[in-house]
Amino acid sequence: MSTLWHVLGAGSLGTLWATRLTRAGLPVRLILRDRSRLASYQAVSGLTLVEQGQAHTYPVIGETADSPGLIHRLLVACKAYDAQGAVAQLAHRLAPDAELILLQNGLGSQDAVAAQLPQARCVFASSTEGAYRESEWRVVFAGHGYTWLGDVNHPTPPLWLEDLHAAGIAHEWSTDILTRLWRKLALNCAINPLTVIHHCRNGGLQDHRCEVAILCSELTQLLDRCGQPAAAHNLQAEVERVIQATAANYSSMYQDVANGRRTEISYLLGYACRVALRHQLSLPHLQQLQVRLVQHLDAHRLPID
Repeated sequence: MSTLWHVLGAGSLGTLWATRLTRAGLPVRLILRDRSRLASYQAVSGLTLVEQGQAHTYPVIGETADSPGLIHRLLVACKAYDAQGAVAQLAHRLAPDAELILLQNGLGSQDAVAAQLPQARCVFASSTEGAYRESEWRVVFAGHGYTWLGDVNHPTPPLWLEDLHAAGIAHEWSTDILTRLWRKLALNCAINPLTVIHHCRNGGLQDHRCEVAILCSELTQLLDRCGQPAAAHNLQAEVERVIQATAANYSSMYQDVANGRRTEISYLLGYACRVALRHQLSLPHLQQLQVRLVQHLDAHRLPID
């Protein structure tokens, strides 16, 4: 019998993992925010995954943080700003040998969660899979990608990677997961804030090549100063490739702002600017972009942290 998977967060990636694991015959429980959310979920027949135009509903059992039972394996798929608090609510249920997979954007939240759970194994994850919520409890798998996983303290891969293989979740165990996370952070910092400022799809940034190039130059300096030369390698070329490949897409930050949701600014651009300050590294264009983005969020009455 496989170890039970608990999934914290019913957003796009949490639903994507929960449905595919369930489809593979693996036991899954979906942890919801409170009893009200649980009641809303129980009113439907389960989580629906739309893949290549075909919709299938999977009867994943829902529960809340105060439900009984130990948690041995937990996928943390909530937003970066919710991760630490959400995991803290579950601390009393975590088994002594608990393993957590932290699937958050940016950097900062992973270390915060790991620090509050020194006995648990915390695996960091970085995903390029595309998915979006079409409606409540219904997610569209928009684009097959890849998920890199790694443990900065224990390089040995866990046995549960076999579950991901069975579920068709393309993945790779990385012995240098921080390089992956820094690289994705830089890509997000070079693309997402500008799509918000210029109110455009990713492809619209092709009209702002000079601005993108300057940001890539400063982000490369930051990565080099942080001891991440591999993450800095050919950054501008990669950013331009992503902009072209996802030209028709709206960035996740753009979507958050457009839908009046809190962004993950503190774990993306904000994190980069804080690290630059700590290293006494002057990155004027990156810092000015942070100011412009904060002003934009404030003007739209959205949280600036």
